[in-house]
Order: sequence, then C-alpha cells, then structure tokens
Amino acid sequence: MVDTGTRRLRADAEQNTARILAAAAEVLAVDPSASLERIGEAAGLTRATVHRRFASRQALLDALTEQLDQRYLSALDQSRMDSAPPLAGFLRLTEILFELKVSHRFAMELAGGRDDCRSGLSPEVQDGLEQVFARLRSAGDITATGAEWCRHVYLAVVHEVTLLPPDAPDLAAAGGSRAELVIRTVVGALGGPARQS
Repeated sequence: MVDTGTRRLRADAEQNTARILAAAAEVLAVDPSASLERIGEAAGLTRATVHRRFASRQALLDALTEQLDQRYLSALDQSRMDSAPPLAGFLRLTEILFELKVSHRFAMELAGGRDDCRSGLSPEVQDGLEQVFARLRSAGDITATGAEWCRHVYLAVVHEVTLLPPDAPDLAAAGGSRAELVIRTVVGALGGPARQS
C-alpha cells in the first residue's frame, strides 16, 4: 500500500511537470531559445525543481513533443471519424488542429522539425490520419491514395491557412472559417468534388 506522503509527492511532481510544460509552451512560443531557468521562472518554480523534472533542455522539448502527440491522438478521437460522416469528422479534426496551433505553436513547430519522419508526426498520429483519409476515400470524398501525400497536402494547407490575414478573400469566401477553407482546399486537391457552402 502506498502511503499518503508518497502519493502527495507524486501529485506534487505531476503538478510541477504540468506547470513547467505549460510555461514552456508559452515562453518558447515567444522566445524559442529561452533557457530552462527562464521557463522555471515563468512556471513559478526554482531552477532545481525544473532540473529534477527535466535533466536537459532537450528532455523538456521531447516532453513537449510527446504532449503534442497525445493531443493529436485526442483530436483524432474527438473528431469521431469512425462514426461521424467523414467530411463532418474531418472538419471537426481540422477545427481542433487550429486550436492546437494557437495553444501549442512552439511544440507544433518543433514537431515539424523532427528528423524521424518527414511530416513531424509520431507513427501513431500518422496512422490515425491515414485512417481519416481512408474513410474519406471510402465515402468518395477524395480519390488520392497515397497516405504520405494526403498528410503532406493536409498539413501544408493547414499551415498556409494559418498564415492568412483575417481579411483574406479566400477566407471570407469560406465564411471566415479557417477549418472550412482547409477542407475545401484539401478535398479539391485530393480529387474530391467541390464543396458548397
């Protein structure tokens, strides 16, 4: 049986880790070269506490990337691609992805620079996206068959739409919805029919 003191220490460690990761996401989005000490200050923790949780800056970056992977997997679950109409699930997935891009900008840029896979996504996330595109193909919404091609087109369009100013004509044509503009563009690029508003 685990005693109360041990449980309390574990809870404190988990809370400190969460605080460090949240502070790192905010600080690194503004200053990608920020030190662990600066991140600790933003988290309201001492440098020693940060180093107990993360032995190096790279360990912290790896943890941010892992956290982002988990959020991608959660987004895939929340999109209900297995039960919702494929285009509706794809739109929901894209809306969640835009939320992630706003709240985890640095981690997404970091993941995009991974050396282990060209798209910067973990194998589990890549598999999840392949299932999304497989459902879209099965429903006749797209005709493209290459998993890697579909992922790259999708992620490239998401990135470019993120950069559009709010008054961009194409964004206005999509009712101001960045997710809708992505879906229209990606479905068209991957061999699907034109979407109507």
